[in-house]
Amino acid sequence: MPPLVIGLTGGIAAGKSEALAAFKHLGAATISSDALVHELLGGAEMRERLSARWGEEVAPGGEVDRARVGEIVFGDPKELAWLESELHPLVGVRIAAWLTALPPETQTAVVEVPLLFEAGMQDVFAATVAVTASDDRRRERAGLRDQVMLEEREGRQLSQEEKASRADHVIDNDGSVAELRAAVGALLSRLHT
Repeated sequence: MPPLVIGLTGGIAAGKSEALAAFKHLGAATISSDALVHELLGGAEMRERLSARWGEEVAPGGEVDRARVGEIVFGDPKELAWLESELHPLVGVRIAAWLTALPPETQTAVVEVPLLFEAGMQDVFAATVAVTASDDRRRERAGLRDQVMLEEREGRQLSQEEKASRADHVIDNDGSVAELRAAVGALLSRLHT
């Protein structure tokens, strides 16, 4: 029987990575699309593509300067669209290969995708989960000073409220790691009954 494949999303600093770790702690196979993007940006293929498009200054010393790339793409929607058109298919291929390579006894596989609904990927998953947290908690976690900074960082994403309304399941993450693990465990129990 193939595993139950869950798409995990949420707002900035809501605790997606901690929720992914909780799923893993409870026995699920997990993968993060953000981690895959970081791997791809560290590879020669993407470094060459970025340098060809934006010049060698985006990869001084042969390593992609993510801060410089961020300045370029978050300042110009066309450049962001180009970068996403380069990265998203590669991430998709890696996730598909990961799913195919899972051991046959795998019951649950969780894929963290921050832009799950924005990318229209919800139908790829058997279930979607949104992690939410209060704005105060998210600002604290992200080290942000005020609501304006949080809103600026979220500018290209749906609000966490919108993500929660679209998700099949919502996990509130205003508490401790133990409370988050308990919520994830309860959700897994419901999904596997």
